[in-house]
Amino acid sequence: MKWLILGTVVILFAMGYYFENAKGSNERWYTKTQVAKGEKLFAANCAVCHGLKAQKTINWRQKLPNGHYPPPPLNGSAHAWHHTFAQFINQIDNGGVQYGGTMPAFKGVFTDEEKKDIISYFQSFWNDKIYKDWYGRSGL
Repeated sequence: MKWLILGTVVILFAMGYYFENAKGSNERWYTKTQVAKGEKLFAANCAVCHGLKAQKTINWRQKLPNGHYPPPPLNGSAHAWHHTFAQFINQIDNGGVQYGGTMPAFKGVFTDEEKKDIISYFQSFWNDKIYKDWYGRSGL
């Protein structure tokens, strides 16, 4: 009987832990409204290089004939997930030349809120695992 009670307590504890963590896995720092605004901004300013769904470029690690790196995909299939939130803002503000790319600087073009909207849009493509890994190192 003692083992049955102990086993039940362990199972209930494990279930509680699982459901508590599963509940939080779908929560994101942004809202659907931000994603919708970001989609419009991204389409007008970023999609020409990064793709409408942030999916370009497949061979983003290979330099182009001009010696620069192509724009990486931002949809969670490349390395963007390891950048902090501040690094995303810096990249938008100062462009990609500092990293060997050709992305122009957008400082003064977007408001702080618009930058957040753009980031929320491409992060909306990230699966929960990638998002959770990013969030742990995001600086938010």
